[in-house]
Amino acid sequence: MLNFPPAVRIWLGTAPVDLRRSFDGLAEEVRPHLHNDPLSGHIFVFRNKRDDRVKLLYWDEDGYIIVYKRLEEGVFRWPATAAGQPSVALRAAELAMLLDGIDWSK
Repeated sequence: MLNFPPAVRIWLGTAPVDLRRSFDGLAEEVRPHLHNDPLSGHIFVFRNKRDDRVKLLYWDEDGYIIVYKRLEEGVFRWPATAAGQPSVALRAAELAMLLDGIDWSK
């Protein structure tokens, strides 16, 4: 179980990204695509094209943390969004359900 401070917001990127990117590469995705600051202390969630892998990027005041999850079977249930919407704000419970493979949008 991941625990983050209550003031932390969670931003889910809607477009797939190349998850071979690491700390700095993902941080550079945050600025132009999610229109946010990677040093804000918020959590940014990225996915790959096949929807079977996700990475979370989080700045904790002295460095980045990356959490990486790969599914052996199935895909993560990504929420439907309006065309052109770069990110979606999530609550911690919704992120937990997403990482558990639950389709929380229903």
